[in-house]
Amino acid sequence: MDPDTQEALPDGSLLAAIDLGSNSFHLIIAKIEHGEMRPVEALAEKVQLGAGLKNGRLSDEAIARGLDCLSRFAQLLSSVAPERVRIVGTHALRMAKNRRAFTMPARRILGTRVEVIYGLEEARLVYLGVAHSLADDAQSRLVVDIGGGSTEFIIGQRFEPQFLESLQMGCVSYARSFFPQGKISRRRYRKAYEQARAQVYAIRHRFHAKRWEECVGSSGTLQAIETILTQNGWGEGGISRQDLATLEKRLLKFKLMEDIELDGLAAARRNVILPGVAIASALFDVLGVEHMRTSRGALREGLIYDLMGRLSHEDVRERTVRALMQRYAVDADTAVIVERRARTLFTSTRIGWQLTNDDWELLHWIALTHEIGMAIALKHFNRHSAYLLRNADLPGFSQEEQELLALLALGQRGKLGASFFANIVDIDLPRIIYLLAIVRLATRFRYVERLDQLPDFSVVAEENRLQLDFPEGWLKNHPLTARELTAEQAIFKKAGLKLAIS
Repeated sequence: MDPDTQEALPDGSLLAAIDLGSNSFHLIIAKIEHGEMRPVEALAEKVQLGAGLKNGRLSDEAIARGLDCLSRFAQLLSSVAPERVRIVGTHALRMAKNRRAFTMPARRILGTRVEVIYGLEEARLVYLGVAHSLADDAQSRLVVDIGGGSTEFIIGQRFEPQFLESLQMGCVSYARSFFPQGKISRRRYRKAYEQARAQVYAIRHRFHAKRWEECVGSSGTLQAIETILTQNGWGEGGISRQDLATLEKRLLKFKLMEDIELDGLAAARRNVILPGVAIASALFDVLGVEHMRTSRGALREGLIYDLMGRLSHEDVRERTVRALMQRYAVDADTAVIVERRARTLFTSTRIGWQLTNDDWELLHWIALTHEIGMAIALKHFNRHSAYLLRNADLPGFSQEEQELLALLALGQRGKLGASFFANIVDIDLPRIIYLLAIVRLATRFRYVERLDQLPDFSVVAEENRLQLDFPEGWLKNHPLTARELTAEQAIFKKAGLKLAIS
C-alpha cells in the first residue's frame, strides 16, 4: 500500500501510546521482544477532562489541566520516534465541539497528531488490549470497560471481537449528573442505577450471559472495585453481584464523596467510585453477570498492539476498506486505475507539497472507495460515498480519518465553493486542497486508461501551483479529458491553487 517499503519491527523497538480518557490520561511506552510488547514506562494522571465538558464545550480550565499533563508526558516520549506513537481521545473529546482547542496545542506539545476515535473503535482497541493479557483459548468472553464518559461492551474469541457496543454512560458523567456537589443519597444513587439499567437494557439481547462464557472487566473503575473488595475482605478475587451489593451499602453510609474512606480506595477515585458501582451493578443485573474477573489490559495496550500491526503490514484499516469494497460491489478495475494514478501524482508532488505517508494512506483508501456511493445511485454518487464513509462503522479508523475520507469523496467532483471548506481550519487548508487535487485528477484519467495507455507526462508541484505537461498532440486527441482538465483549472483557481496544463 505505502510507496515507501517498511521493514518489520526489530526486537528492541520502542512504541508508545497515550489514552486521553474522560477521567484520566494514561501513557505507556513498550519495547518489542520476540513479537510481543513489554511495558518499560507507564504514567497515569487524573485530569477529569470530562468534568470540564459543559454544554458541549471543554472549559479553559479542563484544557489547561490536560495540556499540563501532556507537557509532563512529552519528556518521556522524547525517546520514541513520532511515527511510533499513537495518541487517542475518547468520550470527552468526541463530545467536545471545541476539541481542536485541545488537540492542536496537544499536537505541538507531543510532536504527533491526536486522533479522536468513535466509541466502537474504542471498544475494538479495548478488546485487543484485554485479549493479549489473557490465555489464548477458544472460549467466548464479554469484556466491559467503564470509562469516565462511556462504557464499552465487547464479545469476542481469542483476538477477534465479534460484537461491539459503546454506551454514553461513565463514572465522571454520572458523578456530574446524579451526584452534584458530591452529595450522596439513596435517591440519587437509585436514579443513577436506573438510568444505567435502562441504557444497558437496550443491548441486552446481544450481550446477555447466554452469549458468552467468561466476563472480564478492564477499566480502572472495575479494578478499583476489586481492590476495595479484596482489601476489606468483602470478596475473594474478581467481582460478584453480592460483592457489589456489600460495597454499595458501605458507600451509601457516607454523605459526601470527599468523606469516603475505605481500604484500597485511592483518593483520586473518591468522587467516581459510587457512580462506577451504580453502572457495574446495573450491567450485572441486566446482562446476568454472576462473576467478573479484571484484566490489566486496556485501551492503551490495545493501541500498542494495533500500532504493531500497522507497522508490520497488518493494518486493520486495509481489511476494513477491502470489506467495504466487497459490501458495496465496487468496480475493482476502476478502483485500481484510480489508485495507480493517485500513486503517480502523490509520488510526483509529495516533496513540493510536503505530503506524508499518512496523506498517501488517505489517498490510497479514497481511491479504492470513492465509488461506493454507486450502490445507492449514480446521480450524486459522490454525496452517497461521502455519507457512507462518514457514518459507517470502519474498524481501525479515527473520527478525523473518516471525516477526511468523506470530504475527499464529496470533493472528487463538482464545485469547491467557500461552503465546502467552511469547517476546515486554516492550518489544514493547503493540505486538503492538495489532496483534493490529486483525487480529482486521478479520477479524471480513469476513462482514458480503460481504452488506451496514459502517456508519461511531467508533474511539477510548487506551493499553490501544479504544472502538468503532456506529449505534443495528446490533449488534442483526447478532447473529453482536455475539457475536464480545463474545468479543473477554473475550479482550483477559486480554491487558491493554480493548475497549469500544456
